[in-house]
Amino acid sequence: MAVHNYDVVVIGTGPAGESAAINAAKHGKRVAVVEKQARVGGNCTHWGTIPSKALRHQVRQIMSFNTNSMFRDIGEPRWFSFPKVRERSRVTIDQQVSMRTNFYARNRIDLYHGIARFKDEHTLMVRGSGENQEELVADKVIIATGSRPYRPADIDFRHPRIYCSDTILGLQHTPRTLIIFGAGVIGCEYASIFSGLGLKVDLINNRGSLLSFLDDEISDALSYHLRKHGVLIRHNEEYERVEGDEHGVTVHLKSGKRLRADAFLWANGRTGNTDQLGLENIGLTANGRGQLQVDEHYRTALPHIYAAGDVVGWPSLASAAYDQGLNACDELLDREFRYVTEVPTGIYTIPEISSFGRTERELTEAKVPYEVGHAFFKDTARAQITGDTVGMLKILFDQDTLEIYGIHCFGDQASEIVHIGQAIMQQEGEANTLKYFVNTTFNYPTMAEAYRVAAQNGLNRVF
Repeated sequence: MAVHNYDVVVIGTGPAGESAAINAAKHGKRVAVVEKQARVGGNCTHWGTIPSKALRHQVRQIMSFNTNSMFRDIGEPRWFSFPKVRERSRVTIDQQVSMRTNFYARNRIDLYHGIARFKDEHTLMVRGSGENQEELVADKVIIATGSRPYRPADIDFRHPRIYCSDTILGLQHTPRTLIIFGAGVIGCEYASIFSGLGLKVDLINNRGSLLSFLDDEISDALSYHLRKHGVLIRHNEEYERVEGDEHGVTVHLKSGKRLRADAFLWANGRTGNTDQLGLENIGLTANGRGQLQVDEHYRTALPHIYAAGDVVGWPSLASAAYDQGLNACDELLDREFRYVTEVPTGIYTIPEISSFGRTERELTEAKVPYEVGHAFFKDTARAQITGDTVGMLKILFDQDTLEIYGIHCFGDQASEIVHIGQAIMQQEGEANTLKYFVNTTFNYPTMAEAYRVAAQNGLNRVF
């Protein structure tokens, strides 16, 4: 068995692991990464962000074709099977894998495929296919193993009609009806995708509203448009049992309701991938969700072992994971680093949602006086041209100083639009003010022009 010595070993090749490994290599460290799957990219590339967003894009194109009257000259609305739509998304996955594999080769990072397990505080055993094992000795270790769907023991996920958010990507047919349990980000995104394909979707939420961390107005807008596309939302419900048979799935709710559908998707919670790391050998313990606790330097209880990405919990976003991995590596390199605390939300429902800063509810509870500026996309020229008139941009700001407290966007390109507001909000002092949007010339017609419209609307409320 070969023994290899490294300055840094990174476990996982998702966004956090990739950014950490490349950062260390570019600063002269000898680096190895360990990936348990046959191809790099982690869960983000193969099971989460990339495949689901690629699916969403394909479905959105289908919806656009089927609702655009101009295309009726070509033919009637088209129906597409889920396997056919999913297959198109694989092209994107392959492109991502090829690109990211080249990153490691170009930066001369050694790549090991297998399951990494701690032998001691500085030694990892990597078990590949068959009996192959490698021993990696490292000065520093970064754990970036990501997360997987939480699966309750009382649901039979081996049943061919019962899925989690990973296995749904292997769906080989197109059901007519679908029950989704869990109305978090993943549940809402898949409700959008499947309803866009024409399925009747029951979305079961164990809370009183959708995505309660959002601004209430945005949450209400999402609920309205999901219902408009045929999603039946059931709030404040818990399951009692889930029964699958040859023809479908029956969900028994604790409220006494009994729901029946062709398939069932569990989308309620995730678990950190720490169970195979051998943490007991180094004295580390994960919490009940399989997550590792870190300090504001991304260090675990062992100062030479760091963790970043979904495996540390909040905010469980690919964007934040990349920054966490980068900054965890900067810290171990004794470089200036940043603890990631402010992250824009990016929710890829149809239409999509993005926000940055505080909500109306948070400002009200804190007794902070504020005012609101709106721009509705139906009134902007670019949206009228593209037909994407659903949605709005909302700015929350101080009534006196005009300091911006929050940006909330619902509609096409929301995850792109929010970054303009985010950039202004992160300026210091008078640079963060509503006046920027009034005194700046925006291209016309653009979606970004909504900032000028919303700012003028807000100013009209206070002057």
